[in-house]
Amino acid sequence: MQNEQFKFASITRSIIGCAMAVHNQLGNGFQELIYHRALAIEMTKQGLRFQDEVEVVIFYDGIAIGKRRVDFLVESVIPVEIKAVKELENIHLAQAINYLKAYKMEVGLLINFGSMRLQFHRILKPRLG
Repeated sequence: MQNEQFKFASITRSIIGCAMAVHNQLGNGFQELIYHRALAIEMTKQGLRFQDEVEVVIFYDGIAIGKRRVDFLVESVIPVEIKAVKELENIHLAQAINYLKAYKMEVGLLINFGSMRLQFHRILKPRLG
Protein backbone atom coordinates (compact mmCIF):
# COMPACT_ATOMS: atom_id res chain seq x y z
CA MET A 1 0.00 0.00 0.00
CA GLN A 2 1.34 3.40 -0.98
CA ASN A 3 2.16 5.75 1.89
CA GLU A 4 -0.44 8.56 1.85
CA GLN A 5 2.20 11.19 2.58
CA PHE A 6 3.98 10.38 -0.67
CA LYS A 7 0.94 9.83 -2.86
CA PHE A 8 1.20 11.99 -5.97
CA ALA A 9 4.66 13.16 -4.84
CA SER A 10 6.04 13.47 -8.37
CA ILE A 11 3.13 15.67 -9.45
CA THR A 12 3.33 17.88 -6.37
CA ARG A 13 7.12 18.20 -6.84
CA SER A 14 6.56 19.31 -10.43
CA ILE A 15 3.96 21.90 -9.41
CA ILE A 16 6.22 23.23 -6.64
CA GLY A 17 9.09 23.43 -9.13
CA CYS A 18 6.88 25.50 -11.43
CA ALA A 19 5.95 27.78 -8.54
CA MET A 20 9.62 28.20 -7.62
CA ALA A 21 10.44 29.18 -11.20
CA VAL A 22 7.65 31.79 -11.13
CA HIS A 23 8.73 33.17 -7.76
CA ASN A 24 12.39 33.26 -8.82
CA GLN A 25 11.51 35.30 -11.89
CA LEU A 26 8.81 37.60 -10.46
CA GLY A 27 9.69 37.77 -6.77
CA ASN A 28 6.99 38.90 -4.36
CA GLY A 29 4.75 41.96 -4.43
CA PHE A 30 2.38 41.27 -7.34
CA GLN A 31 -1.33 40.55 -7.12
CA GLU A 32 -2.49 36.95 -7.03
CA LEU A 33 -3.80 37.16 -10.60
CA ILE A 34 -0.28 37.81 -11.93
CA TYR A 35 1.08 34.71 -10.18
CA HIS A 36 -1.94 32.71 -11.33
CA ARG A 37 -1.25 33.55 -14.97
CA ALA A 38 2.49 32.96 -14.64
CA LEU A 39 1.97 29.60 -12.93
CA ALA A 40 -0.40 28.52 -15.71
CA ILE A 41 2.30 29.38 -18.27
CA GLU A 42 4.99 27.51 -16.33
CA MET A 43 2.85 24.40 -15.80
CA THR A 44 2.03 24.36 -19.52
CA LYS A 45 5.76 24.60 -20.34
CA GLN A 46 6.43 21.65 -18.02
CA GLY A 47 3.72 19.52 -19.61
CA LEU A 48 1.37 19.45 -16.62
CA ARG A 49 -2.29 19.13 -17.51
CA PHE A 50 -4.58 21.37 -15.50
CA GLN A 51 -7.95 23.00 -15.35
CA ASP A 52 -8.21 26.62 -14.32
CA GLU A 53 -10.70 27.97 -11.72
CA VAL A 54 -12.54 24.67 -11.22
CA GLU A 55 -15.88 25.14 -9.49
CA VAL A 56 -17.49 22.72 -7.05
CA VAL A 57 -20.89 22.83 -5.38
CA ILE A 58 -20.85 22.79 -1.57
CA PHE A 59 -23.56 20.74 0.12
CA TYR A 60 -24.95 20.82 3.62
CA ASP A 61 -27.21 17.97 4.66
CA GLY A 62 -27.68 17.04 1.00
CA ILE A 63 -28.70 20.57 -0.03
CA ALA A 64 -26.56 22.74 -2.33
CA ILE A 65 -25.65 25.88 -0.39
CA GLY A 66 -22.99 27.50 -2.54
CA LYS A 67 -20.07 27.13 -4.88
CA ARG A 68 -16.31 27.53 -4.47
CA ARG A 69 -13.49 27.61 -6.96
CA VAL A 70 -10.02 26.25 -6.56
CA ASP A 71 -7.31 28.03 -8.57
CA PHE A 72 -6.07 24.93 -10.39
CA LEU A 73 -6.90 21.25 -10.59
CA VAL A 74 -3.69 19.60 -11.82
CA GLU A 75 -3.68 16.22 -13.55
CA SER A 76 -7.27 15.81 -12.29
CA VAL A 77 -5.96 14.83 -8.83
CA ILE A 78 -4.25 17.82 -7.14
CA PRO A 79 -6.20 20.94 -6.21
CA VAL A 80 -3.84 23.93 -6.00
CA GLU A 81 -4.78 27.08 -4.13
CA ILE A 82 -2.50 30.07 -4.55
CA LYS A 83 -2.12 33.18 -2.42
CA ALA A 84 -0.14 36.41 -2.62
CA VAL A 85 -0.08 37.43 1.04
CA LYS A 86 2.75 38.47 3.34
CA GLU A 87 2.30 35.36 5.50
CA LEU A 88 0.03 32.34 5.32
CA GLU A 89 -2.46 32.05 8.15
CA ASN A 90 -4.48 29.17 9.59
CA ILE A 91 -7.53 30.28 7.61
CA HIS A 92 -5.62 29.65 4.36
CA LEU A 93 -4.75 26.12 5.49
CA ALA A 94 -8.36 25.52 6.51
CA GLN A 95 -9.51 26.69 3.08
CA ALA A 96 -7.13 24.24 1.36
CA ILE A 97 -8.33 21.38 3.58
CA ASN A 98 -11.95 22.27 2.81
CA TYR A 99 -11.18 22.12 -0.91
CA LEU A 100 -9.85 18.58 -0.46
CA LYS A 101 -13.07 17.59 1.25
CA ALA A 102 -15.31 19.36 -1.27
CA TYR A 103 -13.48 17.96 -4.30
CA LYS A 104 -13.12 14.52 -2.68
CA MET A 105 -9.36 14.58 -3.26
CA GLU A 106 -6.58 13.19 -1.09
CA VAL A 107 -3.65 15.58 -1.63
CA GLY A 108 -3.54 19.29 -2.40
CA LEU A 109 -1.16 22.23 -2.45
CA LEU A 110 -1.32 25.67 -0.90
CA ILE A 111 1.24 28.03 -2.45
CA ASN A 112 2.01 31.58 -1.34
CA PHE A 113 3.90 33.91 -3.67
CA GLY A 114 3.55 37.00 -1.44
CA SER A 115 6.37 36.37 1.01
CA MET A 116 10.08 36.99 0.41
CA ARG A 117 10.56 33.24 -0.03
CA LEU A 118 8.03 30.98 -1.72
CA GLN A 119 5.83 29.22 0.83
CA PHE A 120 4.10 25.96 0.06
CA HIS A 121 2.28 23.24 1.97
CA ARG A 122 1.29 19.78 0.85
CA ILE A 123 -2.12 19.22 2.36
CA LEU A 124 -3.46 15.75 3.13
CA LYS A 125 -7.16 15.10 3.51
CA PRO A 126 -7.78 14.56 7.22
CA ARG A 127 -8.84 11.14 8.34
CA LEU A 128 -12.01 10.95 10.37
CA GLY A 129 -12.11 8.91 13.54
